[in-house]
Amino acid sequence: MKYRCLIRFFLYALTGIALTHPAVAQSVPKYPKDTVILATHSSPGGGSDVFLREMAPHLTRIMGINIAIENISGGSGAKAMSVLAKAKPDGGMFYATTPTFIYTSLMSKTEASFRDLEPLVNVFFDPEVVYTSADSKFKTLKDVIDHAKSNRGKWGAANPASLERQVLERMKSVTGVRAAVVTFEGGGDMQINVLNRTLDIGIGELGEIKPQLEVGKLRVLAVMGDNRIEQLPDVPTAREQGVDVSVRKFRGLAAPKGTPADVVAAWETGIQKVLADPVYKKIYIGNGLQPAFIAHNEYGAFISDFARETEAFLKAASVIK
Repeated sequence: MKYRCLIRFFLYALTGIALTHPAVAQSVPKYPKDTVILATHSSPGGGSDVFLREMAPHLTRIMGINIAIENISGGSGAKAMSVLAKAKPDGGMFYATTPTFIYTSLMSKTEASFRDLEPLVNVFFDPEVVYTSADSKFKTLKDVIDHAKSNRGKWGAANPASLERQVLERMKSVTGVRAAVVTFEGGGDMQINVLNRTLDIGIGELGEIKPQLEVGKLRVLAVMGDNRIEQLPDVPTAREQGVDVSVRKFRGLAAPKGTPADVVAAWETGIQKVLADPVYKKIYIGNGLQPAFIAHNEYGAFISDFARETEAFLKAASVIK
């Protein structure tokens, strides 16, 4: 009960932040770079990779810059954080933030951690879903739990130090099963193992599994949030199925320390404009993303609070000392 209250406290803190900000400016300030690199630790097809690649062309149109996506794999974000920490703070490179870069920093000895980066802005909250192969024998989350109780199932998560990994470990704890949690460097690799039924289930965002879902290769078993997803109204939450776990993942951007105020202002304006853009809005709503803009002057405190509560939970659960 102590651990349940603690995890609920910091997860509820994610949703309790006021998202009221000044109105979007009529024009985006002139940007100092022609080309910007948006980096992610995610492999191609993973959640952060999909997030950046789908947003990039709309940012290009709205901000008037060229955007390149760079996948920097290694150490569940450790390598990507190191690269960004060494980059010039000139607006030329940013990193896609998710809970993974905090988990990695807390659970590993990294050359650079989230503390060495400058939280820029938050963009979305991204509900997690548990899914299986469309031709698997599992029709509900209860089927998966029952199987794990008698056969010790195999569950997949992207990255060893990730929110997804912690969600699955939490599922094991509240249900009392001994499933093995297998981790990968990205959601794309994990999907392959779910599709070929090496894994019973995987966990990720709706956006990263949408292509396979649309062609009938995957089936979603549960939403790991407080409410059902609009795009999947018939899929119940984990809590509706008797598994008391609920999370909400954040997606934003981080910059090198010392990034100038005019660059920060350009991204605050650009992100608000792209979230309001009807063309892009149709895409991100279709992927189950929930717009959750948090400005630069609040995002640092958001990240710090999340890290502090995450560290407390990991210590309470004896994951770290």
